[in-house]
Amino acid sequence: MSEQLIEFAGNHTLLVSAFLIVLSALIWNLVADPGGKHAIDPAGATALINHEDAVVVDVRSIAEFKDGHIVNAINIPLNGFANNVKQLEKYRDRPIVAVCRSGSRSGAACKALRKSGFDNVRNLRGGILAWENANLPVQRK
Repeated sequence: MSEQLIEFAGNHTLLVSAFLIVLSALIWNLVADPGGKHAIDPAGATALINHEDAVVVDVRSIAEFKDGHIVNAINIPLNGFANNVKQLEKYRDRPIVAVCRSGSRSGAACKALRKSGFDNVRNLRGGILAWENANLPVQRK
């Protein structure tokens, strides 16, 4: 059996290499925490909002935002987010919680905000789905 695998790998190096790259990417995606050490769960986000006056930035599309969002959230879609970071300048000294559907798009927004000099930026782990699963309030417009 192992001889056949070695022969297959020798005959199909490009295919095996592609498989290993995809496998590595999948493992990295499963192991890596969106938002890294700056991720926060819904309970932690609620504490930041209630006790430290955190600003919630929802990076989903306008249509997704209208379907339901965290109360008082600011909608700045990820598409073109870097060009609209200026809207958040007045909140520079407050904690910011970035939100999307599942927590991956908001991780990219967190990186963009940190790159723009925002220090206290958190990613809502699990996104609005985790927020709703925790039975926290959602505003629908």
